[in-house]
Amino acid sequence: MPEKSSINIPGVPASEPASLEEPTTPREPLPPKPDQQGPEAVSPTGSPTGAPATSRAQSGQYLTTAQGLRLRDTDHSLKAGARGPILLQDHHLREKITHFDHERIPERVVHARGAGAHGVFRSYGTAANITRAGFLAKDVETPVFVRFSTVLGSRGSADTVRDTRGFSTKFYTDEGTYDLVGNNIPVFFVQDGIKFPDIVHAAKPHPDREIPQAQSAHDTFWDFVSLHTEAQAHTMWNMSDRGIPRSYRTMEGFGVHTFRFINAEGRTTLVKFHWKPKQGVHSLVWEEAQIINGMDPDFHRRDLADAIEAGAYPEWELGVQTFPDTEDQMFEGIDLLDPTKFVPEELAPVQPIGVMTLNANPTNFFAETEQVAFHPGHLVPGIDVTNDPLLQVRLFSYLDTQISRLGGPNFGQIPINRPQAPVNDMLRDGMHQQAVHAGVAPYQPNSLDGGCPFLAGQDIGSFIDVPEELAASIKERKNPASFDDHYSQARLFFRSLSPVEQDHVIQAYTFELGKCYEKSIRERQLAALANVDADLCAAVAKGLGLPVPAPTEEVPDSDPSPALSQLGKTWPVAGRIVGILADEGSDLAAVNAARQALDAEGIVPLVIAPAAGFLGSEDDGGVPVQRTYLTARSTEFDAVIIAAAAAPAPDAAPGLDAKAGAPGGALDPRAVLLLTEAFRHAKAIASLDSAAPALAAAGIPQDAPGIVSGNDVGALIKELTGLMAAHRVWERFPAASA
Repeated sequence: MPEKSSINIPGVPASEPASLEEPTTPREPLPPKPDQQGPEAVSPTGSPTGAPATSRAQSGQYLTTAQGLRLRDTDHSLKAGARGPILLQDHHLREKITHFDHERIPERVVHARGAGAHGVFRSYGTAANITRAGFLAKDVETPVFVRFSTVLGSRGSADTVRDTRGFSTKFYTDEGTYDLVGNNIPVFFVQDGIKFPDIVHAAKPHPDREIPQAQSAHDTFWDFVSLHTEAQAHTMWNMSDRGIPRSYRTMEGFGVHTFRFINAEGRTTLVKFHWKPKQGVHSLVWEEAQIINGMDPDFHRRDLADAIEAGAYPEWELGVQTFPDTEDQMFEGIDLLDPTKFVPEELAPVQPIGVMTLNANPTNFFAETEQVAFHPGHLVPGIDVTNDPLLQVRLFSYLDTQISRLGGPNFGQIPINRPQAPVNDMLRDGMHQQAVHAGVAPYQPNSLDGGCPFLAGQDIGSFIDVPEELAASIKERKNPASFDDHYSQARLFFRSLSPVEQDHVIQAYTFELGKCYEKSIRERQLAALANVDADLCAAVAKGLGLPVPAPTEEVPDSDPSPALSQLGKTWPVAGRIVGILADEGSDLAAVNAARQALDAEGIVPLVIAPAAGFLGSEDDGGVPVQRTYLTARSTEFDAVIIAAAAAPAPDAAPGLDAKAGAPGGALDPRAVLLLTEAFRHAKAIASLDSAAPALAAAGIPQDAPGIVSGNDVGALIKELTGLMAAHRVWERFPAASA
C-alpha cells in the first residue's frame, strides 16, 4: 500500500513539527519553511551583501530587548511588591508595550486586502526588437515580487467579494526596479485621474454607517456609475464572473493603460500588457463566493500560499498587444489613451514575451506583502508612459501615498522595495534613512566629490524621455471627442459571453441594484443598460419589478470577441483540490490509490471523514484525514470523489453543527449538503461503485452530466481530471441546455 507520507498536504505552520511539551533547551530559531523566501539581501543602495535572506530574521537562542539585552522574565511587570503598583523604571515593559502600540501602519486607501509571492520572470526575447529593456532580452531571468489584492475592502475584509482585483508585479532588474501596476480587468471606471477620489468615495462603505464592507451593492456606488456613464464598461466586467475569480492563480492581469516601448534605434511602439494564467481563467459562481466569505474569508490568500507550498507553482505568460505610435494614437477607432477602452484580441493579438513563475511564499507578511510599494513611475530604459490622463495622475498619486503610509520618502530602502541595481541618487536624510552616505557634495555637477555621481549617456543605459511633438493647443479642462463613447465596449463585452455567463451578469446586476434603497438610482442604471443591450436591460428590469426603458443613444455594434468568454477551453489541472468523501467502511486501498493518482497529476487530495485523525491504522497503511464533516464545505474543492456510504456521524445534529440540518436519512446531512452544493455549482463528481447509493440518497442522477462512477481508480481519475480541465460541467447550468 502506498506510503501516506509521500503526499504533501500544504498548510503546515512551521518548518518543524511542534512538540507536545513546552521546549526548555535553548536552540537557534527555526529556519523558514522550504516554500518561504525573503527579499534578496542587498544594501540600502542596491549592493549585494552576500548574506542569506534569513540574515534579517531574529537570531540567537535567548530572548532579548530591541537593544540585544538578554531577559530572564517577560511575563511579569516590575512591581513594588507582588500586589503593588507597576514601577515606571520597568524599561522592558515600556519598550514592549510602546512598540506594540505602534505596530500598525495606515492601510492602503485602496487595495488594502492583499496577498503576495516571490518568483522569477524569464524573457522569451520576442520583444527585443521593439524595446531596449534589458530584462526583456532573450533568456534573461529577473526576480519578481507580486501582490494580488481586492480594491474596496479593508485589510480585514473577505477575499471572494465581487470586486476588481489588483495584479502588481515588481521586477528587480539590473537596470533598476520596474513596476507593472495593473488589475484583473483591462479597463477602468474613470477616464481622468481627477475623478479617482470620487469613484473610491462612492464605492467605499457609506460614511455614516461604514457599511457595506467590500461591496459595490449599495446606493452611492450605483449613484456614481449611473451618472458617470464612462464607468459602464468596467462595471460590466465587475458584474461578470471576472468580478469573483476562483483563485489568484486563475486570474488574468492587465496593465490597463497604453505604454510606450522604445528600441535600441529609438523607434517607438505603443503596447498594452497582458498576464495570461497557464491554468486558464476561472471564476466562482455567486453562491460559492457568498458561502466562502463566511466559511473561509482568507480563501484566495490560502489558495495561493498552499499551491506554492504544494509545489504547484502558478505561472502566467506576459504578452503585449502592439500598435503603431501614430500622431492620433488611435487603433481601429479605439482611442488608446482612454483607460475605459480595451482592444479586442481578435484585432490585435497578444504576443507572448515571457513567463512568470511564482515559486516562494513570503517569510513575513508585514515585512513583504504589506510594506511592498508599487509605483507606475518606476520605469526602466525602453519602457515609457503615455499621456493617458488616468496614468498621468497615478504617476503622482502612487508616490505620494507611499510617503504617508510607510513613514517618509525612504520607503525604497525597506528590504522588499530595495532595487537590485546600484543606487546613487543624491537624495539625503529623511525619516528612516538606512544608507550611510559618504562624501560632501550631493549635488551635480560638483568638484569636491570628484564629480560623482556622473550623468549617464544613452549608450551606457540611461533612461531617455521620448521626444514627443505636441500639437498646438490651449489650456482647458475637457476630454477629446473620442472619449465620448461610453456604451459600445460594455455591449461588446456582454455580447461576447456565452449564455451561461450572460445569465450570471443578469443575476449580478439584479442582485446589486436590488440592494439599492433609492428607486431613482435603479431606474437610472436601467436607462444606461438600455443603451448596452435590450435583452440584458429587460431581464434586469423584470427582476427589479421596474418598467423597461427605451435606449437614449445610438451605439455602434462590434463583432464579438470570443477571447472574452471562459467557456470552450481546457486547461491544466495541476494545483486543483479534490475532496474525497470517506469513512471507516470505505475501501481504504482504493482511497489511497485515488490519493496517489491525484497527487501524480499535481492535484491536492483532501480526505473528508466523520472525525479527524486516520481511517484505519496510522501504522498500517491508514488514510490520514484532512477535513471532517464539521469543517468541510464543497466550496473548497474543484471536484469531489465519493468513497463512502457516508452514514450519519454522531455529531450530525443541528445543535452541534448547523450544517447538519434536519436529522434522518441514510446519509449524513453534511455529506448531502456537500454533494448537492458541488452538483449545483457544476463541479465534477466521481463515485466508486460501492458508494454510488450516496448519489441517489443526495438526489443526484447518476446519468447527469459530469457524474462518473466505477471501481477502476485509474480510469475514474482520468475521467474526473478530464472534466476538471474545463473548470466546470457547464451543461448543468440552465442557459447551457436551453
